[in-house]
Amino acid sequence: MTREVKTTSDGSKTLYINSLDESYHSQHGALQEAKHVFIDNGLNLINNYDINILELGFGTGLNILVTINEFLKTDKNHIIHYFTTEKYPINENEIAELDYGSIFHNPKMLEIYRKIHAANWNETIEILPQFFFTKFHCDFFEIENLDLPNIDLVYFDCFGARVQPDLWEKPLFEMVANKMKAGSLLTTYSSKGSVRRILKELNFNVEKKAGPPGKREMINAIKN
Repeated sequence: MTREVKTTSDGSKTLYINSLDESYHSQHGALQEAKHVFIDNGLNLINNYDINILELGFGTGLNILVTINEFLKTDKNHIIHYFTTEKYPINENEIAELDYGSIFHNPKMLEIYRKIHAANWNETIEILPQFFFTKFHCDFFEIENLDLPNIDLVYFDCFGARVQPDLWEKPLFEMVANKMKAGSLLTTYSSKGSVRRILKELNFNVEKKAGPPGKREMINAIKN
């Protein structure tokens, strides 16, 4: 899979896959999108002391970085367990060229950026006090076999349905739903009508929210 690094409209970078004509993040702003979808409409809506997050998928690591950046702003009165999956890890050159450690105006983030990518697959590490991280080297459809706690928050950040339609159909959403507890939240940049219908069939309350820059709407779904 050939990928190239591109700069998005907010100055942050993303990866672009030539053969699919698909980017890992919005060209309107990778960092803005991650903050809007997964922090403002995700993490900041969860009030639990102990928060279990499941991300599909790890990709460049930007979503965990915005999560850690938000965690560092708090008084650390909660614990985060962050689980993520990735079948096609990015390489060292791509990690260096993306340079995500420098976009948060916090010197700690460079070390954290390196640490999340250097972490061993399928092992849990404590990235920071009270922030635990596990990345699984596997396909999304293998999550049903993962030993996970009940999930409070899902970052559903798969490639778009145009290039990977099977990731936006009922079988994967059902596997994800089976890992979530009642009252938990799934947040995604998508606003597809078919996705909303599937989530409703799986007993979620679905709400359309204002999207990130360049996108009119996105979805929040709470499991009943």
